[in-house]
Amino acid sequence: MRSLPPLDAAVEAIERAKALDPTVQATKKAIDAGLSNPDLRDALHGVWLGHPLHPALILVPMGSWVSASVLDFLPGRRDAARTLVGLGVVAVAPTALSGWADWSDLHPQQQRTGLVHAGANVVAAVLQFASWRARRQGRQARGVALSLAALSLGGASAYLGGHLAYRQGAGVNHAEEAPHVLPEEWTRLCTLDELPDGEPTRLTLDGVPVFVLRRDRHVDVLYDLCSHLSGPLSEGSLSGSGDELCVTCPWHGSQFRVRDGQVRRGPTTYPQPVLQVRVGADGIVQARLGEDD
Repeated sequence: MRSLPPLDAAVEAIERAKALDPTVQATKKAIDAGLSNPDLRDALHGVWLGHPLHPALILVPMGSWVSASVLDFLPGRRDAARTLVGLGVVAVAPTALSGWADWSDLHPQQQRTGLVHAGANVVAAVLQFASWRARRQGRQARGVALSLAALSLGGASAYLGGHLAYRQGAGVNHAEEAPHVLPEEWTRLCTLDELPDGEPTRLTLDGVPVFVLRRDRHVDVLYDLCSHLSGPLSEGSLSGSGDELCVTCPWHGSQFRVRDGQVRRGPTTYPQPVLQVRVGADGIVQARLGEDD
């Protein structure tokens, strides 16, 4: 049996904790019901920003609380520290909502880790609120102690958040490798006759999976692994028409415009890599990653 550092072992135990699944399912059901408006979900995911919103928002409460604790140890800064604690508490709501929106579209192991991460953040926020109240009542020492306790718990939660993002790949661009593995030179993909008209097909280009869609003699080719969590776009459904034809990932519903890979619906915030295509007079379809001649 492999030996793991204590922190890694603890986090892996959380990933494997199937006892959390009933709570995960109940929480997901509540989140999906409360955030049923797709435009609201896209806003919370950060589709409009082109980047996950949650990591940006977390800077406000955590930055406020860390700054408040620094001011606690400087003379004459009590009022400023109390204000910062309060600002952090107010910023919790939008930060948490964006996190829950992202969490509801993750894989089960990621959701288990995310649930514990969120639970720790809730307790930390409650402690900071208690700190703000204590400071308002003139109980400065109690307020400082509560803030320090909250920061300690927040640090543990941040470790889980980092594990969720960097080890488990939640929120990262799962299509990032495309520019490094797809050919930059024109490469034979197939013949036009091998492609069904109007039906997504999965082929490989230099061993790399690609989504291929033929419409008469026009062919679109995208990297097949969804930028959200690597779902197979070639198994997705089509909607729209013409230049606004879109493909929806079958795993979590991310939607991309076929002609340029731009995001039309989250949870992803990253566009899908698109290849240049040319069809020869002999019907041979070639593709490459790069600009048109």
